[in-house]
Amino acid sequence: MRIEQYISQLLYRYQCVTIPGFGSFVTEIQSARVSEGGTTFYPPFKKLAFNNRITNNDGLLVDFISQVEKITFEEALKKVENEVNSWTSLLDLNQPVTLKNIGTFKGNGELSYLFEPTESINYLTSSFGLSSFTSPEIKREIYKKEAQVFEEKAPITITPEKRTYPWLKYAALFVIGVGIGGYYLNQWHVSKTEKQILLVEQAVQEKVEAKIQEATFFIEAPMKALTLTNATTSNHNYHLVAGAFKNEQNAVKALNALLDLGFDAKKISPNKHGLHPVLYGSFSSAEEAQKVLDSIRATHNKEAWMLVQELH
Repeated sequence: MRIEQYISQLLYRYQCVTIPGFGSFVTEIQSARVSEGGTTFYPPFKKLAFNNRITNNDGLLVDFISQVEKITFEEALKKVENEVNSWTSLLDLNQPVTLKNIGTFKGNGELSYLFEPTESINYLTSSFGLSSFTSPEIKREIYKKEAQVFEEKAPITITPEKRTYPWLKYAALFVIGVGIGGYYLNQWHVSKTEKQILLVEQAVQEKVEAKIQEATFFIEAPMKALTLTNATTSNHNYHLVAGAFKNEQNAVKALNALLDLGFDAKKISPNKHGLHPVLYGSFSSAEEAQKVLDSIRATHNKEAWMLVQELH
């Protein structure tokens, strides 16, 4: 039996997955980042590492295999032990062990193993469908430089002979016109770029929705009320989703539960999959939304996720 498929599924839901007698896979959420050149953007992701000191059986992996394969806990534990014995035998022979969608182990000859995670898999559910992308360079500075060139080519000099040069008046007007034109052209370009970024985020969100059949909704324990500022203001395109329900009555129940807890919750129109989303609230910036989302996941609902969409 190859147990890596079960390990991979659990890594989407938990920060630590232990393989009894072998070690533990530990994840850490990394924020979105920009390359040093400032043109390549990377989405948030779960950084995967391996700790060979955490080997005690916490029951998570074995119980999950037992439920999926409909076998007893003892039978599932035996299968895990057999798989671990197979890995250690190969590593003792200095042969690599590759776990699909997780990474590769290699022996280092010192009774321990080196682990190289697979970089193509992101176990952060809120980043489903997101990938790194390179933004074209914004040319707003070029217009400014062009305006400066005109200023250098048309200097205004004053001579002591008090001569009048009518053409200087027109040259000055020409320089001012170029400067004003460059400013408005720059403002138009900035506005256009912001709209393009929003369209890209919405396109990525459509990929996310296509992969999520139905989000889960848990209320484990009440948490302190969070202040969701100006949730009804326009241009709040970042929404925190508590769940999406096939049955509208269940969506209403979830909405009322969030309202009772003090959230500025609301239910929006069904999506293209026929699901009724219920929101914790909406925000004008991704940074503000991510900060509240992290708090909700830590204290209230681990399955909450972010929807990027312009609501009408």
